Amino acid sequence: MARSDFAGFCLLLFITTGPYPATHSRPWNDIMATTKISQSPYLNIAATIFASIFLGFGINAIIRPRNALEIFEFEPPASAADRDLVDSLIVIYGARDIFMGVAMYAAAYFGTRKTLGWILIAGSGVAFVDGAICRNLIGRGEWNHWGYAPALTIVGSVLVGVLDRA
Repeated sequence: MARSDFAGFCLLLFITTGPYPATHSRPWNDIMATTKISQSPYLNIAATIFASIFLGFGINAIIRPRNALEIFEFEPPASAADRDLVDSLIVIYGARDIFMGVAMYAAAYFGTRKTLGWILIAGSGVAFVDGAICRNLIGRGEWNHWGYAPALTIVGSVLVGVLDRA
């Protein structure tokens, strides 16, 4: 599955299931009930889309570690022992991404907007480090990670209240 197909699948998964049970009010029903930008329901929707992406990448890494290695544009090691080690490390990466996605879902559903915002900002740090590792080790592939880090930072900062009026 190509990256764009995978992102589309994550978006479809979010739209059809979402983190909201059937008895819970959907955020788009209460659009802009307040004047603070950080209270916009669209920010929650954006955050849960990011959560779905992290969750999808994590599941992919656990189920198909070699495919996840290709996302980093790394070549698989030649020896079987090295391949086993790299596959195990990719599973750890998958668990990290699942944790990030679940933390975003939990904060979006049960937590405060500031908590959700700081988790998104932390997620942008994770994306930045992933890109830096790619650039440092193979000299390319950093923009596969750096491309969405600013979006995480922007949405997270707005959730924290950077653009709210006093």
